Amino acid sequence: MASPGATLKRFGLPVGLILLAFLFPLINGVTGANLMFPVIVVAVYVMLALGLNIVVGFAGLLDLGFVAFYALGAYVVGWFASSHFSDVSFRFLSALPAQSVTGRELPGIHVSFWLLLLVAGVFSGLWGVIIGAPTLRLRGDYLAVVTLGFGEIIPRFFINGDNIFGYNLTNGTVGIKGIDSPGIAFVPSRAWQQFGTLDLSPWYYTILVLVLITVFVNIRLRDSRLGRAWVAVREDETAAAAMGVNLVTTKLWAYALGAVFGGLAGAFYGAFIKSIFPSSFSFNVSVLVLCMVILGGMGNIYGVILGAIVLQGINFYLLPQLNEWVHAIGEALSNPFLAAVDLPKYNFFLFGVLLVVMMLLRPEGIIPNRQRQEELREGDEDDSATGLTNA
Repeated sequence: MASPGATLKRFGLPVGLILLAFLFPLINGVTGANLMFPVIVVAVYVMLALGLNIVVGFAGLLDLGFVAFYALGAYVVGWFASSHFSDVSFRFLSALPAQSVTGRELPGIHVSFWLLLLVAGVFSGLWGVIIGAPTLRLRGDYLAVVTLGFGEIIPRFFINGDNIFGYNLTNGTVGIKGIDSPGIAFVPSRAWQQFGTLDLSPWYYTILVLVLITVFVNIRLRDSRLGRAWVAVREDETAAAAMGVNLVTTKLWAYALGAVFGGLAGAFYGAFIKSIFPSSFSFNVSVLVLCMVILGGMGNIYGVILGAIVLQGINFYLLPQLNEWVHAIGEALSNPFLAAVDLPKYNFFLFGVLLVVMMLLRPEGIIPNRQRQEELREGDEDDSATGLTNA
């Protein structure tokens, strides 16, 4: 029988955090902190990190091209919820009015955002299967290099996709603008009929529900038979194969499911920003999300969430605050260097330093996965025993 403390830790803490998350818009309004926009972006990266955690943390596959699925999900929304394809006029369950202000029918394809979320997830997962099928037979560094290649190919395709056999598919470096706002056409609340830019609460609750669904699916997958197969593959592929685990199929499930959540995050982000640019899906995003997973603790769901919050919290809140303080100190001391320094410009340098420090002092992450922590401790003990034997 579980102790009251263990039960409180297992159920009480998550429930408390969820209640706090649902009350955040109210708290933000009372305090006047104006943190809604950065918190929504942080939540998008939490979702990305949880998706990558399936691939890296559960299955042990080093994926350096995860941004490709993020981009695919965003472009699904760009294609089917905007006026990009202006030579056609089609709408399905869209919250937008059927006609423009001039009385003409809206050009382009306008499909409901809620339906496009599912389409983006399925589309990204399908590409995860297409990319993973020929590559997941590789191991280790070879797999990382191949995923890096695909992570570079797909964004480059979007950059150069403005002239594919004479057809403008992606609008090139200009990107796709004027993406439809989500909404529910049949509810009485005007805020939910069409999401606006002044009240960000509908956006916040939407990404919060998506994150909670992602966490729930991650927990169920971790505790499932497939999750145990992923752990076996992560520990020792040869032993897992000898026990009857189909390596390619097991890895492919991890890659595809991770891609699904990457596509969902991309679809939400595209609708939230209302513009999609290929420059938003550079290799840096893959590295940043991987750093979140490693920093928080690979394989630990709550650790990955914390890692994403820490890195993006540093990026959106701590560095700008430090920048203001340094400028104030520089002006007080009449120091032109301190008064003009731009700390947010060095964010990736600081992330790298933080990651190196974590690898030296706590390689298992802030909140480590128990199995991975034991593996690292066993490795240290084996190294110590080997050193004593050689001595």
